[in-house]
Amino acid sequence: MKALVTGSRGMLGSDLVDVLSMKHSVIGVDIDTLDITDRKAVQDRMAAWSPDVLINVAAFTDVDGSEREQELAFRVNAEGAENLALACRAMGIHLIHLSTDYVFDGKKESAYVESDRPNPLGAYGRSKWEGEQKARRALPEVCIVRTAWLYGRGGRNFVRAILDQAEQKKVLRVVRDQQGSPTCTRDLARALQTLAEKRLVGIYHVTNLGVCTWFEFARKILEFSGKTDVEVVPISTGELGRPAMRPANSVLDCTKFQRDTGLVLRDWKEALGSYLLSGMQY
Repeated sequence: MKALVTGSRGMLGSDLVDVLSMKHSVIGVDIDTLDITDRKAVQDRMAAWSPDVLINVAAFTDVDGSEREQELAFRVNAEGAENLALACRAMGIHLIHLSTDYVFDGKKESAYVESDRPNPLGAYGRSKWEGEQKARRALPEVCIVRTAWLYGRGGRNFVRAILDQAEQKKVLRVVRDQQGSPTCTRDLARALQTLAEKRLVGIYHVTNLGVCTWFEFARKILEFSGKTDVEVVPISTGELGRPAMRPANSVLDCTKFQRDTGLVLRDWKEALGSYLLSGMQY
């Protein structure tokens, strides 16, 4: 299988290239190689590379920044997705497109299934939801993967932020009224490889198993890192005062993915422990 990965220098993209390269031929591209908002460039490069599968993890992921730069967020997350889908349709390429828990408003009391109606709260979620719709209109056979709470070897993430803050402070204030499933990008990369190999289509929810709040996540990070002298104080989302609204419930039901692939991702605590034990290098 010849795979093309967009956003290959990002946290998920770099892991995806590493995982796929163990078994397949991989081309990794980022903004300096392919601007997905340029439709002609996308068409020309896709024709030249001619992959069997395109896995699009390129995105504008700054949640608060999306409120300030909405035009850019929609151009990358929505128009970019459409450009890739159109090129894949024209060339018969299997497309896997990454989306997010932020397409939901977080008001559901149980885990979200693929058929639940999206209702994003902010610009980032709206841009990703529009990207899903544009991709599906352009290429009905697209595979859309919603995931949440990512952390990994490279890039900004919650685990690194907590550990960095713990070096400077003895008391950390962390939100307790948002819950989700922390997901290791290495595990997600293996899941995406499976979806690509099986050429599955439709919407899939994919996260590590288990549920926690950001407060509980932070405490476990510090516990596993041996930083027992750092206190974590629970606060509300309102107290945090961020520009963008966040869903209170980001838990995604992954039953469909497990059924169709036979793959079950690890519990989030096991994945986190392995990540920290490796020195955040796996």
